[in-house]
Amino acid sequence: MKLKCIVKAVAAAGLASALLSGMANAAQDARHGQFEITQRYTLGGTDRWDYLGYDLVRHHLFISRSSHVQVMDTNTGKQIGDIANTDGVHGFAFVQERKLGFITNGHADTITVVDLDTLKPVDTIKAGGPDPDAIMYVPALKRLYTSNGHDKSVSAIDVVTRKVVATMPVGGKPESLAADNHGHLFVAIEDKGEIVEMSARSNKVFAHWPLTHCEEPSGLAIDTTANRLFAVCANNEMAVVDARSGRQVAELPIGGHPDAAAFDPVLKTVFSSNGADGTLTVVHEDDPDHYTVLENMSTQEGAKTMALDASTHRVYLVSSKFARAPAAATPADPHPHPSVVADTFNVLIAQRKP
Repeated sequence: MKLKCIVKAVAAAGLASALLSGMANAAQDARHGQFEITQRYTLGGTDRWDYLGYDLVRHHLFISRSSHVQVMDTNTGKQIGDIANTDGVHGFAFVQERKLGFITNGHADTITVVDLDTLKPVDTIKAGGPDPDAIMYVPALKRLYTSNGHDKSVSAIDVVTRKVVATMPVGGKPESLAADNHGHLFVAIEDKGEIVEMSARSNKVFAHWPLTHCEEPSGLAIDTTANRLFAVCANNEMAVVDARSGRQVAELPIGGHPDAAAFDPVLKTVFSSNGADGTLTVVHEDDPDHYTVLENMSTQEGAKTMALDASTHRVYLVSSKFARAPAAATPADPHPHPSVVADTFNVLIAQRKP
């Protein structure tokens, strides 16, 4: 009887060990799974671009193109709409319960409201400050928040009345926004190298958190479970910050000219899209204070912004070929960019290898 019990115990221990080993191996495989470009779709136009937005309900990708917005069906790769009169278009936010999309127009100082089913404009909102840039929706508060680049402020907009209800000075040029699950709002301050923490309920600034060794932070993402913020910086660095205290917990190398960050909560993975060297930096969150750079996947030069579909773990990026030399400088455009080569603008889809 004792021998049988020992044999059963050993067998049970072996089974448990095998199960734990299998789980560990699966986690290891997921942790080190590499990404690749699985699809490219060519869209027309010679306009430059800024933010991308993803409507996860309709599987539509919104692409800012200087003065209009291209909308692509990600299931087919076909352009299904073009939203005009969005001068200086920057960012997107989606309010699914109202089937509305909101688009910031930096040159017009307005926000275009579109019906997400028809892609038709239904309203235009006067922004809370000049050059509205990034925009984000906080469902719990039924409010949108916009970064106003030219007057160093962040505005709150009620989605029911579509009116600006508050504007908060943040002391520097605001870029991307993020929010936690506790009513706190965060914004990357590009010209100060810091993150500002605000109350999304009272519309007051709580704190200014300087970022060590981080120049011109632009993209900002958050892990709301671990309370970690991820800021991507112009000097090839990602700063990881405790969203409760402002403590900087990690610094990680990334590619050049990043302009967007995204966090996949299932894969525990942070992404940085880097336009200067055409890479997507993939970082794994080992635990809240430890991170591993898994790879710098090749994308395309100029692919500086992105949109994440966390349900499929796909990353959408855009870029094009450029003329060899920029246009001549003018008083209106003293630092011109190289022009976009016609018929080369394309959408890239990055996905983890099977």
